[in-house]
Amino acid sequence: MAGTNSSEIRIAGVGRLFVAKADTKVPTAFTGTSATDWGADWKDLGYTSGDGVTFSKKDKLEPVDVWQAVSPVHFVYSDRDLTLKFSLLQFNEDTLPFFMGGGKINPVAGATDVFQYDIADRPFADVRALGLEFTDVQASDGSAVTYRFGIPRGQVTAADDIKLARKSAAQLGITFTAMANADGSALASFVMKDDSYAA
Repeated sequence: MAGTNSSEIRIAGVGRLFVAKADTKVPTAFTGTSATDWGADWKDLGYTSGDGVTFSKKDKLEPVDVWQAVSPVHFVYSDRDLTLKFSLLQFNEDTLPFFMGGGKINPVAGATDVFQYDIADRPFADVRALGLEFTDVQASDGSAVTYRFGIPRGQVTAADDIKLARKSAAQLGITFTAMANADGSALASFVMKDDSYAA
């Protein structure tokens, strides 16, 4: 709807992050139960820091300059960078390998509840699908809108330092960057249960 409308302001009050095998589709069903909608293919990454998720889309344009004008007469798109940045608070079999760049955690032979994760001597491609969901409860009438955002192919391109300290929880800070598909399909998609788009 055009014009001012406070019901179209979105606050990501409660959110979740999910990871899956590359090319897994973001669910379009909204049953009211997040775990049911995302299904077994998606792994819930658990608690994140109170900063939530930072969504960044940066397009790089190269100007075309001409002798006849002091301003560019055209722009050429040379790069698109689409990233999600967040910090995971839980350490488990899904989050630690995701942060570290792949691999898996194995039980130590002959020991009870002892596990080992080996960091490779060089990085390998660890392409995954990443999903984000948040719900905004509208203060005026108590109704809720839910947004989902999915990157079908991408990988962790930056990992923050892990600070181990007495007065704060250790965090796995991640920057996840979208990758293009060979078939030219969408780099990422929004799926919204929100009647504001009906108009």
